[in-house]
Amino acid sequence: GGGAYGAAKAGGAFDLLRFVQQPQVVARIVSAVFALIVFACLVGDGYTSLAEEPRLFCVFNHNEDACRYGIGVGVLAFLACIFFFMVDVYFPQISNTTDRKYLVLADLGFSGVWTFLWFIGFCFLTNQWSWTRAEEVYIGADSARAAITFSFFSIFSW
Repeated sequence: GGGAYGAAKAGGAFDLLRFVQQPQVVARIVSAVFALIVFACLVGDGYTSLAEEPRLFCVFNHNEDACRYGIGVGVLAFLACIFFFMVDVYFPQISNTTDRKYLVLADLGFSGVWTFLWFIGFCFLTNQWSWTRAEEVYIGADSARAAITFSFFSIFSW
């Protein structure tokens, strides 16, 4: 039968296969994986040092803000994916249509904001990477490119 805000009537049994096949759940899982890749690349190989200077610096043109932005947006996106995934699990159990409406609007609003933040992050990281001198980056180049690539993919997954 009919439901409110894209879900069946409250109180039905949980069907894992049907749940995982829902487009918003697939998109949320993909978004979480992309966010995990971005912040893992930046935390793991986003900082390096030169032989003559032992101090760590961000591989994106020595701009600490580029690494911090990518890590911050990635971590918060990953945590938001987990939160909204849990909301998706419990959504059919919520009987109040007003609560459902607010959850759907919160998800929509957050997704819009995070799409914009991923776009800004992609542009920022790409710009800083284009100004980075190749001789200063030995190990983190592939991770930097992966962070840029998956921040671009995240624009569409959100």
